Amino acid sequence: MSQQQADVPEMDDFVARAEAFLAERYPRRDQQAESEARRFVWGEGSDEVKVFQEPDPEEEADALPAIRRWRAELWDAGLAWISGPVEYGGAGLPGRYTRAFERLSRRYEVPGDSSLTVSLGMIAPTILQHGTEEQKQSYLPAMYRGEQIACQLFSEPGAGSDLASVSCRAVAQDDGSWRLSGQKVWTSGAHLSDIGEILCRTADGPRHRNLTTFLVDMTAPGVEVRPLRQMTGGASFNEVFLDDVPVSDGARLDEVGNGWPVALSTLSYERNAMGHSAFGGAGLLSTERLRELVHHLGDPADATTRQDFGELMTELRVARYLQTAMAARARGGSAPGPEVALNKIGLSENMDRLGRFVSGVLGGRIAADTGEWGTYAWTSVVLGAPGYRLGGGTDEVLKNNIARRTLGLPRAR
Repeated sequence: MSQQQADVPEMDDFVARAEAFLAERYPRRDQQAESEARRFVWGEGSDEVKVFQEPDPEEEADALPAIRRWRAELWDAGLAWISGPVEYGGAGLPGRYTRAFERLSRRYEVPGDSSLTVSLGMIAPTILQHGTEEQKQSYLPAMYRGEQIACQLFSEPGAGSDLASVSCRAVAQDDGSWRLSGQKVWTSGAHLSDIGEILCRTADGPRHRNLTTFLVDMTAPGVEVRPLRQMTGGASFNEVFLDDVPVSDGARLDEVGNGWPVALSTLSYERNAMGHSAFGGAGLLSTERLRELVHHLGDPADATTRQDFGELMTELRVARYLQTAMAARARGGSAPGPEVALNKIGLSENMDRLGRFVSGVLGGRIAADTGEWGTYAWTSVVLGAPGYRLGGGTDEVLKNNIARRTLGLPRAR
């Protein structure tokens, strides 16, 4: 597909225009609050404690109107999809302009896009890759404007790592439409979503060629979303029940029976999004924050602490180098391949290392709220760390994929 070309402005002009847009609508972050005395205040009673705790579904719903307004304003200003194709409402600029705007927006009190990670990081790229021209024109502008939020309906109670064994069925109707029935689970953001990308079985076999992907209306009759409470206290995941849900054939992504390649594309985008340095909270992997934590609550002179800190920093730096390499490939036009799973594996490993390191520094203070800053808020991070090994495909499955599809190793016998 050929893309319309956009005039590329000078970076200084682009940044000046973007900053004027932000300054007119949002307050700049208080520089005084970023002083050494305030930067690491994570304890009970601090506003920053919320960075570590998953919001309640009702809180997320309450915040949604502001996020939608933020996206609408970005769209009107030409800043909602800076590197997107012009023909679908994007600005058509190189990726460096997107990164420049992201850096700039962190200086202002903007609502942010954390609730849209799945929608814009996974589902929108899949539609761009596999959707019809009509679907791209219909869904992509609405998603980047914030009018439609999307979720991913893949995993099931009996089909997680072995995703090709999904049992949710889509049955063709005489009028060309479809009826969907089944259950999905671990669906992030389903309670906030307007549409969902769903993988369904449309035939009995052969395996991997009997699946089809659709875009289902999450408000349609027969769709029920139930939150799943996690040990972190959050409920960002959901189970979704579908009972004879009507879906038009125009909402089908790619050809009938070609759902597996579509799903693989989405999973590649998911692993890339999960492995990105911005994923997982604001500053959780900040070297400076962790160093201050040790100085305030640990023993900087302890040999074991120093060694553990050095190993953690080394692994974080390696992960960032890998992300940089993957980003360079993407800028060169390469679609995410099986090797992008290294990003996700690196994140899950580092979140585990982070949890163990912080637990070692804080000791019992990580489990009991003493009122000290830098303590109790870490509990949510430690409890949530094991989940990173499962999201986007288990680490074991991803390692097998890399071994077979990237390194060309044979299947284990």
